[in-house]
Amino acid sequence: MTTTITTRESALVSTLRATLRGDVIDRADPRYDEARHVWNGLIDRHPSVIARCADTADVVAAIAAARIHRPPVSIRGGGHQVAGSAVCDDGLVIDLSGMTEVTVDPDTRTARVGPGARWADVNTATQRHGLVTPGGEVSVTGVAGLTLGGGMGVLQRALGLSCDALRSIEIVTADGVVRTASRTEHPHLFWAARGGGRGLGVVTAFEFDLSPLGPEVAMAQVIYPVEEAATVMSAWRDLAPRMPEAVSPEIALWSIPPDPAIPSEMHGAEMVMVVGLYAGPADEGLEVLAPLARLGTPMLDATAVVDYATSQTGPDPLFPAGARYFFKSHFVERFDDDAVAAVLAAGASRPTPQSLVIVRTMGGAISRVGAHESAFAHRGALFNISIDAGWTDPAMDDAAIGWARQGWESLRPHATGGVYVNFAGLDDDADRTSSFGAHAARLDAIVRSYDPDGVLSGAAARP
Repeated sequence: MTTTITTRESALVSTLRATLRGDVIDRADPRYDEARHVWNGLIDRHPSVIARCADTADVVAAIAAARIHRPPVSIRGGGHQVAGSAVCDDGLVIDLSGMTEVTVDPDTRTARVGPGARWADVNTATQRHGLVTPGGEVSVTGVAGLTLGGGMGVLQRALGLSCDALRSIEIVTADGVVRTASRTEHPHLFWAARGGGRGLGVVTAFEFDLSPLGPEVAMAQVIYPVEEAATVMSAWRDLAPRMPEAVSPEIALWSIPPDPAIPSEMHGAEMVMVVGLYAGPADEGLEVLAPLARLGTPMLDATAVVDYATSQTGPDPLFPAGARYFFKSHFVERFDDDAVAAVLAAGASRPTPQSLVIVRTMGGAISRVGAHESAFAHRGALFNISIDAGWTDPAMDDAAIGWARQGWESLRPHATGGVYVNFAGLDDDADRTSSFGAHAARLDAIVRSYDPDGVLSGAAARP
């Protein structure tokens, strides 16, 4: 068996080296260990070969090699997805991380974004023109993974999800054909790409609509003592959906990080953190955000006018590459007292200071997109509750993952049954019905139609 595998791998590597302009990194390459690692240090997979594509032609060549040799295939964009789906064991990684170009047309208010770009790349390019597209909350997050899974972020009630801002995609499907998918070209493929996650093909470019915002925005950042958690959480729950849609309020049970901007005596203390960014004129935002500082007695109120791009980089150090992560989430339509109590209980039992429970407000622009207009299946939810374990010591793996799973189970009776595909646990936690709801069957049919042999998706093996 070892000889068979080695021979197969050798043939795959040879094909790739004969056809790709970009780097081909096999197990013997001194760059292999660095190249196979992704943001989540919990992921430790060993692919046969990593094909670092220089352009769309390289992607076509990599897929042709996959059709010939039929290895397991994973696709790496920013490499930030929690489940580590960017890398596979004993297979081919189609690595797009070098394709990071972002081109902005301020006249048409559009941006064309490479599949390896991160939101920091997008924000830097678009903010030169005072424009944004709805991204995430951490600037090192990859554009491709976030968008294909839906794309929740700080602008979601104002501008919708990242996938809602998509105008078109360029995608190489399993037959090696380069297609443009939009509302008018290959509309079924475009429907699936907006929230359908991975398995559709290899997206080589995203075209986003842009909206005016920045460079300065008003942002609320308020820290309350953990002793007031029940009062603050209940008050936030009542306030958040009633705030203007220009705000997407969030609340988290966490520990104060060692941030130089925060007094050192507060570092490490358990806290309730309330945040919100106003997607409108900065000079009016502070008044709109003021109620977020009146939910209890703040330990710290850092609400201020800030630079938008800088505000997106602020959380980056709190989620360092190489640390270990496990996230699971629920969508909730009624955040009642029992659900609040379950969130508080999960927060009280956090296994590490880096772990958190965070509640995000939905509705607004998200809910104005028709329930069946995209593959994202959770438009009717008012909140998303995410239980995010973070730690560094491998000896904590079982405890941290167990805490997240237990907290998720405790919230199940209060949830819709849907989960956010980007926060769905590891691959062995994945449930397509939970992730895609009533859209799962249509999504699977579209995947099979473009990849009937399961070259990229394994679709042929699905029932």
